Amino acid sequence: MRTSLIILFGFLSLGLQSQENRQKKLSVSKGHGLQKSYISSYHLDSLFIDHQVDSIITNGIKNQAFPGAQILIAKEGNIIFHEAYGFHTYDSIQPVALNDIYDLASVTKILGPLPALMKLVDDGKLDLDKPFSTYWKPWKRRKDKKDLTLREILAHQAGLVPYIVFLNKTLKNNGRFKHRFLRKKSNIRFENEAFEGVYVKNRFNHKMYRIINRSEVSKDKKYLYSGLSFLIFPELIAELTGKHYDEYLQEEFYKPLGMKTFGFLPSTKNFDNNIVPTELDTLYRHTLTKGWVHDENASLLGGISGNAGLFGTADDLAKIMQMYMQYGIYNGKRYISENTLKEFTSVQYPENENRRGLGFDKPYFNNNELSLADAYPAPEVSKESFGHSGFTGTFVWADPENQLVYIFLSNRVYPTRENRNLYSLHIRSAIQQIFYQAFEDAKQRKP
Repeated sequence: MRTSLIILFGFLSLGLQSQENRQKKLSVSKGHGLQKSYISSYHLDSLFIDHQVDSIITNGIKNQAFPGAQILIAKEGNIIFHEAYGFHTYDSIQPVALNDIYDLASVTKILGPLPALMKLVDDGKLDLDKPFSTYWKPWKRRKDKKDLTLREILAHQAGLVPYIVFLNKTLKNNGRFKHRFLRKKSNIRFENEAFEGVYVKNRFNHKMYRIINRSEVSKDKKYLYSGLSFLIFPELIAELTGKHYDEYLQEEFYKPLGMKTFGFLPSTKNFDNNIVPTELDTLYRHTLTKGWVHDENASLLGGISGNAGLFGTADDLAKIMQMYMQYGIYNGKRYISENTLKEFTSVQYPENENRRGLGFDKPYFNNNELSLADAYPAPEVSKESFGHSGFTGTFVWADPENQLVYIFLSNRVYPTRENRNLYSLHIRSAIQQIFYQAFEDAKQRKP
């Protein structure tokens, strides 16, 4: 089932053949980059881990939770496990490869707008506790929005509507495109390619903003996940930085971090890597979605958005998650201040039973007391850990206390988003748990 073995690279941390955990943690605290390492360097039972992971993944494929998947584990800055399983689709033609590019869906939220927002907080251009209308001017005229803070919005505590299906504005009752919004030929007013051969009106984003600005806000201030603000963050980031959102991210984060395939619109960039398909769309695109963002709202923004749209490999993801786990530093370069990253990755409204950080997801409050079936994510993760999941079947998680980064990539929406066995089988958290337990077992065995 697997298409590769556990990576057997030399132990490369700091150029030494071996080192104590104390030294490893020191290198992490200084923002060392990721290295490849033997899994045996941590005295783990690799055969047991192999068997357990294989069993869970095989069961997932058998139950059509996904046609294929990929897992990457980094411990103390060392990639000790990176495996690919299964195929791109259930026809078993294209095996999953370690350098495949995935549609990350909502993982985009913490790897797209969030690093930019954190840097803008560092630069004094954003204040978490000022009304967001200070920066997003249309909200000054909205009685129910003018006093909402960026802190409330990022913690999903503001009462914003969870989701608006903007695709409904572009399609007729018979499913055909409304010509004033979508066309199959580009021109000066239709330059943004929503999908291959489908162009959206340049100013459709302003229609989306107007609808968001007028959307209702709940008076009951409690945790309610909403992606609406992430649709407007790219415009705000562009206004505050003077650069296009995607260009700013490339210049400030992705390129210096060495994330070679990471970004938006991969189909336009001629990568050698294969791109894993997502859904066989019968409503909008009427074909297999591959290399173009699965999320319809992001698609209507030309594929460059804050709620979805990022694509990348597991290696790319591991680099930025390692930077987060090291509280803003990687390979000796400071990207975000330690204070800001700790603030964003901390629970904001525990008194309201809201587990969220600022943009980041967090474990359930009593997570370590729960069974695997009830916990989120694995029960063993620390309270300091954080990450995010994606609708397409992606998941990233960083645990500073245990110095562990976990990446899970799949295309669970193939051939349809109705496939929900990834969730019901608790696959992502079950695999995460294997490694926590393996490290605990190794600790117990150590004399």
